[in-house]
Amino acid sequence: MKKFFVIGNPISHSLSPELHNFWLKKNNINAVYEKKKLEETELKNFIDNLRNDKIHGINVTVPFKNKVIKYLDKLSLEVEKTDSVNTIYKNGNEIIGHNTDVAGFELGLRHSKISVLHKSALILGAGGVVPSIVYSLLGMGCKKIFLSNRTIEKAENIKKKFNEIEILKWGEIPDFDIVINATSVGLKGDSLDLEFNVKDKIFYDVIYNPKETQFLIKAKQKGNKIENGRFMFVYQANQSFSIWNNVIPKIDDEVLKILG
Repeated sequence: MKKFFVIGNPISHSLSPELHNFWLKKNNINAVYEKKKLEETELKNFIDNLRNDKIHGINVTVPFKNKVIKYLDKLSLEVEKTDSVNTIYKNGNEIIGHNTDVAGFELGLRHSKISVLHKSALILGAGGVVPSIVYSLLGMGCKKIFLSNRTIEKAENIKKKFNEIEILKWGEIPDFDIVINATSVGLKGDSLDLEFNVKDKIFYDVIYNPKETQFLIKAKQKGNKIENGRFMFVYQANQSFSIWNNVIPKIDDEVLKILG
């Protein structure tokens, strides 16, 4: 039986096992997918399990998307552009790092019929998924990208990769068409210390569990369109699953019910 894992810290909120195990069963694949909380010191040994075929694929979530890179043999173009890995697999004798968050974000927006072409976007946060979102937005023709993070140095590190973005101080709100919460604030019911007095804008939260964070609830109350990260999550998982199993799993109502 093949074994797949998602690794992170924290990891309890992840619905990846429910989704992947559903697809494995649907496609009659003899495998299991589990979540594993790791410390950074355990990353190398865990990834080495791919080399000896004890495990067969790894998804990576916060805070390890960048930290796993030094333990890999080869990186996809998306990883080279973003310094962010969310999918690891073995090809021959090499351990490959790939980033399906880029495609996941784009396909998720398209699924929800959200266009960013010639639009302006404000991204909140500078964590592991942000370079993927920036790369994806640029690829979709986003006109202007603002980035704001409490620790400005982290935002400036992302600007080194993507000179097109403009860094703003935390709390500075520009004119935007879409604002994206890419911080972890909201996972535990907490709320961002920002006030948005706008309506008819798009508020997007990368968090998909809970379904509506305080960020989204407040935005909806003020007359804005809201979207959580469930389609990004489903599509990045869809891409990972196809890499590991040579099967493109269906995204249908049954799948979406898993996410609530």
